[in-house]
Amino acid sequence: MPNDEKIKVLLADDQTMIRQGFGYMIGLQSDMTLAGEAADGAEAVDQALQCQPDVVLMDIQMPRMSGIEAAQKILLQRPDTKIVILTTFDDQEYIYQGIRAGAVGYLLKDAEVEDMLDAIRSAYRGEAVYKTGQAASAISRAMATGPIPSSRESSPTPLLEPLTEREREILQEMAYGLRNDQIAHKLFITEGTVKSHVHRILQKFGCEDRTQAVVAALRSGMVN
Repeated sequence: MPNDEKIKVLLADDQTMIRQGFGYMIGLQSDMTLAGEAADGAEAVDQALQCQPDVVLMDIQMPRMSGIEAAQKILLQRPDTKIVILTTFDDQEYIYQGIRAGAVGYLLKDAEVEDMLDAIRSAYRGEAVYKTGQAASAISRAMATGPIPSSRESSPTPLLEPLTEREREILQEMAYGLRNDQIAHKLFITEGTVKSHVHRILQKFGCEDRTQAVVAALRSGMVN
């Protein structure tokens, strides 16, 4: 696969062994390439602007600048970048801060390698990735807190059409990172019906993928 078709990943972590280990595994994947590494938050911002990654695996506690602050700065300048928080802490406050900063996922460092690789692919596809037991509570809190500040200078794009009650219901499940088949099972409808609703939701938000729609909904207070 040509490099320009691979998922470009930036790995930001102050632990050399983490960068080396995860970087090695990313380099072995036929659909990924390690676009850059950063040992602190400030370097992560610089590297993100320089190598323009599709996905950033971002540690929270780093020198000079936290991963949360780095995520905010990156998204301010490159709002289409997908950021997955990478940390040792299954902490609701950290997850909440990550969501409010615009991250699309939260992954623990002790996760299986395949989980890490799947998280990168899922984030790239525009799916929310929260592989931690504290995620549900943190997302509910983020929804209840109010609109998430936009990473863009302008306000979030308004809906082209109002959402139906069913679309709002499905949108909230999307925010929890559920796949179409899982949403179908939970709501007792067919997967085809879910796909149709998701398609309409994206159209109404004017978004290209699920994550953009969920983040737009959170920022505008569309889900609670």
